[in-house]
Amino acid sequence: MTSSESSPSFRLAYVPGVTPTKWVRIWNERLPDIPLTLVPVPAAEACELLRGGGADAGFVRMPVDRTDLAAIPLYTEATVVVIPKDHLVTAADEVSTDELADEIVLHPLDETLDWEQRPGLPAIDRPATTADAIELVAAGVGVLVVPQSLARLHHRKDLTYRTVTDAPASRVALSWPQEETTDMVEDFIGIVRGRTVNSSRGRTQAEAPAQSKAKRPETGGARRKPAAGKATGRTAGKPAGKGARSGSGAPKGGKRGKPRRRS
Repeated sequence: MTSSESSPSFRLAYVPGVTPTKWVRIWNERLPDIPLTLVPVPAAEACELLRGGGADAGFVRMPVDRTDLAAIPLYTEATVVVIPKDHLVTAADEVSTDELADEIVLHPLDETLDWEQRPGLPAIDRPATTADAIELVAAGVGVLVVPQSLARLHHRKDLTYRTVTDAPASRVALSWPQEETTDMVEDFIGIVRGRTVNSSRGRTQAEAPAQSKAKRPETGGARRKPAAGKATGRTAGKPAGKGARSGSGAPKGGKRGKPRRRS
């Protein structure tokens, strides 16, 4: 038995910006006897946490080294630039990185975007965290380009954001150690993928055949009516018995009379 199978709860890690509320609610409805414990983790440390057994599965940001971790990409986020509300960029609904060329663009040490070439002018020092960078933006020191969920997470009344059309996007995935694909991990994969409680995948596999063999409702001995125009083997309205005729030898109209004598 693995350590995750012997755990009294299912441990789910998640990186900043990911909101696992919906999936946690479904888990609690379907598996109320197995508590789900949330484990917040910085994006840069999420994969190592999974490798070290600190969580059974986790929502992480791509890329993921699939040498020892499995990953199911879930969605891709828009990338935005966080700016003060009175900034000139707010005049447009979206901007390009070229339009940020004259701006000091902050790149915190926990940055989650994979830039080929960082836009804008570099700051003298890189902020330690995204939260620190947000404070600098509010102080008018520079602007910050992040996944939209992080802009929402660090929302402030004096800041806003606009979409950056040509910035790299951030992809969120569900990941777990490949060697630790337990029943609970399978259950959570099913929830994230939208499988119903009666799905034949995961822990419900043994239950599916029993549900598919439900008894037919009792008919109370009622006999099926023959379809119109089909012969039933009996003359209509006559019980089967001695002398009953059927088929082409029966007189038209179903009447029977005495045979005529030949003269």
